[in-house]
Amino acid sequence: MSNGILADGYRYAGIVSGLRSEPNRRDLAVIVSDRPAAAAGVFTQNQVCAAPVQVSRARLPRTDARAVVICSGNANACTGEQGLADARRMAELTAKDLGCSPEQVLVASTGVIGRPLPMPILEAGIPKAVAAATPGAAALDDAAHAILTTDTKVKLSTRRSGGHALTGFAKGAAMIGPNMATMLGFVMTDAPVAPADLHRILKAAVEPTFNCISVEGHTSTNDTVFLLANGTGAPLTGAALDAFAADVLAVCGDLAKQIAADAEGANHLITINVVGTRTDAEARTVAKAVADSALVKTAVFGADPNWGRIVSAAGYAGVPFEERDLSLKVGPYLLYEKGRPLPFDAAAVSAYLKANRDIPFDLTFTLGTGRCTFHTCDLTHEYVSLNADYTT
Repeated sequence: MSNGILADGYRYAGIVSGLRSEPNRRDLAVIVSDRPAAAAGVFTQNQVCAAPVQVSRARLPRTDARAVVICSGNANACTGEQGLADARRMAELTAKDLGCSPEQVLVASTGVIGRPLPMPILEAGIPKAVAAATPGAAALDDAAHAILTTDTKVKLSTRRSGGHALTGFAKGAAMIGPNMATMLGFVMTDAPVAPADLHRILKAAVEPTFNCISVEGHTSTNDTVFLLANGTGAPLTGAALDAFAADVLAVCGDLAKQIAADAEGANHLITINVVGTRTDAEARTVAKAVADSALVKTAVFGADPNWGRIVSAAGYAGVPFEERDLSLKVGPYLLYEKGRPLPFDAAAVSAYLKANRDIPFDLTFTLGTGRCTFHTCDLTHEYVSLNADYTT
């Protein structure tokens, strides 16, 4: 549930429509803005992108969004012209009951790729979802549940921003390997923000948050983050706009970390802190190489203090440096300092890895002021089992 900080002027619903085979599984959600809202979006960079991504991307940014409709269990990806028609039909059904234009409705989907949407289910379900949309924490919680696939928990983040509120929710547990990573995110605010500012703020917030998480390095076809602002009056400017941008960044960062922590089958959340590279981009490149390494992930899962896997991943990332430029700490243990291995108690480090779910890696370079914080997870037997049997 949320902490009671909810953006004004939004209604939510999450219903059981029958898209999912599991009984009583919420699978269809709507977000309704009672006032026309400025809207911006950031999407997957996968060249194979889902129909709802193509439809929504063409409608943004805009000044008059009224709703978002989301289905889970079916990605509506790699479904050709019929998939595009079905995504547009989802918007039409939502718009009809709101009395607005279909172009004012955004669409998102998540689930299995390559299967046509069962449109009779959506034709019946979307009007029910729109009719059920209400304000409040309980309705938000229903919507947050309805977008989940293999997630084990909802992901919510709310925050005050000056005299306004931010309300965010997301889903994601696997196929997480940004650029824009299968994840969906929705952030609503009752602040008045111009669409151009909204797009700039969202793009800047996504880069160090949703683009700095990884489960297995697989960029999805459906990744989407929407930011809606339905406030009235003069748009925020100056220091107020800067403060709002910082709060959007905080909400996105919170949601991104929750996604990494809920990774399929994960036993550990690994936070990779890289500092001292020439640029932030170099730091992110190193961090992502470490995060995507199956050898690093399995070492953490097995509580094996094999720090050489971390250092070697940094070495093949493509960022030029000398060995003496790098030092490494795992948790409180300094294992490698300026190119030299340090003596350490392997049993103690292994015990630390076993006893702690949150594991920080600190990679410190001597090259400059660049930095990045990146979240990933370990690679477990359960992850392999879940994804080996996902569609069968």
